[in-house]
Amino acid sequence: MTTISTRGESEQSEHHVETIPSSPMDDDHGETAEENITGDCDNAEGEIAIVSGKKRSIVWNHFEKKKIKGEDKAVCKYCHKPLGGKSTNGTKHLHAHMKRCPRRKQQDIRQSIITPSKKSDGRSQLNTYSFDQSFARKELAYMIIIHEYPLSIVEHAGFRRYSNALQPLFKVVSRSRIKRDILKIYDEEKTKTMEVLQKHQGKIALTTDMWTSKQKKGYMVITAHFIDESWILQSRIIRFMYVPCPHTAEVLSVALMECLLDWNIDGKVSTLTVDNCSTNDLMIQLLLEKLSSNLLSGGDIFHMRCCAHILALIVKKGLEGIKGAIELIRNSVAYWKATPKRVEKFEEAARQLNISSINKLVLDCETRWNSTYPMLNTAIKYQKVFARLKQREPQYDCLPDDEDWLLAKEMCDKLKIFYTFTEKSSGVKYPTTNLFFPSFCDIRLSLNEWKKSKVGVIKEMAYEMIEKFEEYWFVINGVMAVAIMLDPRFKMKLIEFYFTQIYGQAFSKIEIDRVRDLCVDLATEYELKVKFAETSVSQNDLSFTSEMHGFNDDVYPLEKFDMFVSNTAPTSTVKSELTNYLEEDLLPRIGNFDILAWWKTNGIKYPVL
Repeated sequence: MTTISTRGESEQSEHHVETIPSSPMDDDHGETAEENITGDCDNAEGEIAIVSGKKRSIVWNHFEKKKIKGEDKAVCKYCHKPLGGKSTNGTKHLHAHMKRCPRRKQQDIRQSIITPSKKSDGRSQLNTYSFDQSFARKELAYMIIIHEYPLSIVEHAGFRRYSNALQPLFKVVSRSRIKRDILKIYDEEKTKTMEVLQKHQGKIALTTDMWTSKQKKGYMVITAHFIDESWILQSRIIRFMYVPCPHTAEVLSVALMECLLDWNIDGKVSTLTVDNCSTNDLMIQLLLEKLSSNLLSGGDIFHMRCCAHILALIVKKGLEGIKGAIELIRNSVAYWKATPKRVEKFEEAARQLNISSINKLVLDCETRWNSTYPMLNTAIKYQKVFARLKQREPQYDCLPDDEDWLLAKEMCDKLKIFYTFTEKSSGVKYPTTNLFFPSFCDIRLSLNEWKKSKVGVIKEMAYEMIEKFEEYWFVINGVMAVAIMLDPRFKMKLIEFYFTQIYGQAFSKIEIDRVRDLCVDLATEYELKVKFAETSVSQNDLSFTSEMHGFNDDVYPLEKFDMFVSNTAPTSTVKSELTNYLEEDLLPRIGNFDILAWWKTNGIKYPVL
């Protein structure tokens, strides 16, 4: 028997009632006293309110009874929603509202959910969880952003049913509301990125490209690449904007310049990488007129040509020589991939010839050469299958002959080196510039070997590809060679190794000296920046000391003389630092070498480099 204090109509009176254990019938009829005791209530120590000698439902702790337009209403204390408050309405609808009220904070211990989570050291722990509508809505916006779902997903009946089953308290928002949430996230992330770029003390490399939508509208994407304070490569898309026609050099340069000024990074740009076309060349010239005063080497290395696009132009030039053979193979692949029934026939013929059909036929995109290589590489394995099916399928009339297959095999072998380079250079989580140089040199040496081919088509193709290669080789090998020089596994040794093979013993020294001079010029320019920064810091310290101690200018009469000596003394710091670095032994080549981690550790030793 338990004694419970209760309150009646008079707050001063106190009664004692006995609780009677509930019978099985009580579970189906109304609320028992025990249920009221353990319920979520505002009364001290779970007291039961009794009005006029009758039990009063605990739900009234969360509602206020009011007269609205002459009718009794129960107004929620959290969201202020009016519900039916007549005695004949009962309280079932009030309980239902309390379960899903978005404004009510869960304080009931029975509503706390224990959820597993992981600590930073990997160990598991249990935490209590309480539902947060705003947090859940933000996560929904992130889901739509990450997976590129349409905004209309929030209006899909299936999604709403799933959300309600997962968390009945979650109120799914409208399409316009989730759009505003996404734009809010964009503004927050843009502010964070702008703060990072403003604090960044180094240079920022830019890449840009034009995209055309299905609606034939042109969009420009601009990406900023930089190495942060922790020596980690960062990439940020800072603009994806619609550019109205015509896409002339003037229009593109204005759009790009507006982006740089908007982000306040026009004084930090090092290079701009673009595709190779005449419009981009003119755009670069217009940008140089506005940015040249802040660029390295007076803007000589500002224009970087996209290596992947250069390779695409070279390969495209070479593929023109065997266009007929490739077209027959492409049509054959398209024919046998057209319907599921033809795919089954093809696989059955492969099994009969004991040819593994694990690698499925791949159809390329004519405008993307790096998809042509997988198509040829796979189709060649099924050469006998195509020939066998020709005997069974009269409608199949595009079978390549033996000469076509021979050319395809030759070309597939040649394309492998280009394909491997493209895969290697497409990394975004690690620096790739120091990987370009050896691959580009290997391609150049391979083209020299292809000139000796006994197959006339391949030989002619090699000459055409070399001609296209030389158009871009001179303007890109300098910066790539500097990146190799800064790789402690290679330094100038790899440059000497390749240039001797490419240019011969007589002319290689000229090219090697050109790269060395470029390294010295860049290092000298960076040293001036380092000295300027140190001078600014020392002057600020001096001014601060003078203000603190009340010194006047006469206390340091030779300060200007010290600056004069510093500016006119011969500077051999760069040459000695560069010389010491190059004279050190090469690091052994290992597979997972982190070049940024090495420079983070050795940056104190070589501050300018």
